[in-house]
Amino acid sequence: MHPLCIRFCALRRVNPSRDSGAGVIFTVAIDGPAAAGKGTIGRAIAARFGFAHLDTGLLYRAVGAKGGDPVQAAQSLTPGDLARDDLRTLAAGQAASVVAVDPEVRAALIAFQRRFARADGGAVLDGRDIGTVICPEAEVKLYVTASAETRAHRRWLEVGGDEARVLSDVVERDRRDSERAEAPLKRAADAHVIDTSALSAEAAVAVAVGLVEAALARGRG
Repeated sequence: MHPLCIRFCALRRVNPSRDSGAGVIFTVAIDGPAAAGKGTIGRAIAARFGFAHLDTGLLYRAVGAKGGDPVQAAQSLTPGDLARDDLRTLAAGQAASVVAVDPEVRAALIAFQRRFARADGGAVLDGRDIGTVICPEAEVKLYVTASAETRAHRRWLEVGGDEARVLSDVVERDRRDSERAEAPLKRAADAHVIDTSALSAEAAVAVAVGLVEAALARGRG
């Protein structure tokens, strides 16, 4: 399994490091396409600085996986729904992309994400519209990307199957996410771009940590 495809829980408060974010309001917004490494970087930043972490993609995956009326599913979402074992499958990812275009589903989840982002202690959120829609005021914005071929290979290592089909699914999801009318996937104008195509997980995390450290230092100054 590629290190950028490690599976973790969607939502957790990690143990603070020596540079704990306790007592501060500080948001790190991470956007980018599927399998670019957003989650790995987000979890690493949270662990390094003692911030809370939310994989916002699992919110939509959980809504899609619940089935039935997606608006009702979003409004009734519970922490238990985010702990399902099947939320990292290709099918769940495709379902998430479908329900994410529903404005009422998005409205039901946006408020939760914004409260999480500005809670005391610092927060890291990764998704597709965090820096552009959910948290345009975030102190740090990262856009994590990689080539479609690289991302498809990582996803194939994670889920198996036909690698050519996985690449086709990745390309189709990129198209749908970028062309959707409501909050399409795009880089915020002030986001730092991290292309992980040729980077190890450790190198990508080091770049991101450096950017957060610099922003924290500016805030203290």
